[in-house]
Amino acid sequence: MAEAATLILMYGLVPLWLVAGLGDWACHRRERIERNAGTYESALHLLMLAEVGVPVLLALFFEVNALVLAIMIVAVVVHAATAWWDVHYTYGRRVIGPTEQHMHGLLEVLPLSAVALVAVAHWPQALALFGLGDRAPDFSLTPKQPPLPGWYLAAVLAATALCGVLPFVEEFYRCRRWRREHGAEREQRAAVVTEG
Repeated sequence: MAEAATLILMYGLVPLWLVAGLGDWACHRRERIERNAGTYESALHLLMLAEVGVPVLLALFFEVNALVLAIMIVAVVVHAATAWWDVHYTYGRRVIGPTEQHMHGLLEVLPLSAVALVAVAHWPQALALFGLGDRAPDFSLTPKQPPLPGWYLAAVLAATALCGVLPFVEEFYRCRRWRREHGAEREQRAAVVTEG
């Protein structure tokens, strides 16, 4: 069971997660968020990327134990709250179309699914985290033994950079650039309307 959960996670869920993230970025680009929800929304996207990035890096490089599972659970809860805030902020500032809503659905459920699969693959420590089972919880940070295959780590890190980090960094800088170039113009128009 643990091996099946690990294989589903590595070769099914992780690629789907990356594709959904790239799809979400493409929706933001199509809706030109730099002209409406802007830098604040883009900063929330970077925050969510960091919130899921930390547990993913831990799972890739360290033994999954009670400590890593606890961090994953906290990260998923914080990510869900940030995702709610993102949609709450964005609603009314720009269109969130059906495709983007579907991407959001995937990006909300995939982290939960990932934690569930990791817990199944490391069931004794998942139980121990909650004081159950016959093992003591391990709260050490220990390098993964044996480590994941180098080709897999390289592929996941490269795909994450190309499909996750770089697109959302580009989005943030695009929003900042647009604000810098058009922010003063917008403020002048607002002043004219106020004075008139």
